[in-house]
Amino acid sequence: MSGRAEDCPSRAYAAGVDEWSSGEIYESYVGRWSREVAKEFLSWLDQPPGLRWLDVGCGTGALTGTVLSTAGPVEVVGVDRSEGFVEYARKTVEDERVRFEVRAAEELTDESFDVVVSGLVLNFLPERLEVLRHLRAIGATVAVYVWDYAGGMQLMKYFWDAAVDLRPADREFDEGARFPFCNPDGLEGLFTAAGFSDVTTRAIVVPTVFKSFDDYWTPFLGGQGVAPAYLRGLDEPAQEALRDELKARLPIAEDGPISLTARAWAARGKS
Repeated sequence: MSGRAEDCPSRAYAAGVDEWSSGEIYESYVGRWSREVAKEFLSWLDQPPGLRWLDVGCGTGALTGTVLSTAGPVEVVGVDRSEGFVEYARKTVEDERVRFEVRAAEELTDESFDVVVSGLVLNFLPERLEVLRHLRAIGATVAVYVWDYAGGMQLMKYFWDAAVDLRPADREFDEGARFPFCNPDGLEGLFTAAGFSDVTTRAIVVPTVFKSFDDYWTPFLGGQGVAPAYLRGLDEPAQEALRDELKARLPIAEDGPISLTARAWAARGKS
């Protein structure tokens, strides 16, 4: 790149590229933390056993697998647009009650379900309000969770605060800026606009403890997800500068671990 860093937006999103193809790499970045959120999320939903569930944007199967292990469903259908993620889910979530399909949230059929859930997906849907309306039509209870990108999802917050301080022109790529509705008011507004009744929201906070700085940093190098795709679009000196900045900012203990927390916002409504 030429010119000052603050005047040169990253190549990563020149075409608005987010990468979702390798389930194994994504699992090391965010999937492992989503699994912890899923447990609290399903406990909050408190649904009886014997129901039919749909997991929209099932990804690597974090939420689907937790439904199977904790909610006693009669059937779970997981759908995701990424063939790589669905392949990973099929390999790691083996249960006769589940089936996975490569299908986008915008391409759902009119098959009906008792419970429709979606983890870490709603903010990536351009037509999210229309999708929510369709989910209301096919599900008796619909519930989602998203990361608190602007504040409480610390592993991402540290990354973007450092990136934007180094490269102010890239502020628009910060997930907190891209997804300003990922908070209780924003989610409640979307659910209400989609026609849901009895809309409730809550925070879910889980610990995210990294064994070392490398344990924190390495998943960002895989290119899976928004921040890793952004990082991949930087040239090598810019990547190294961001790495050094993060290493200086993160609360690294003397013996190496980094103890952070991740906050998600959850919402549910009745059809």
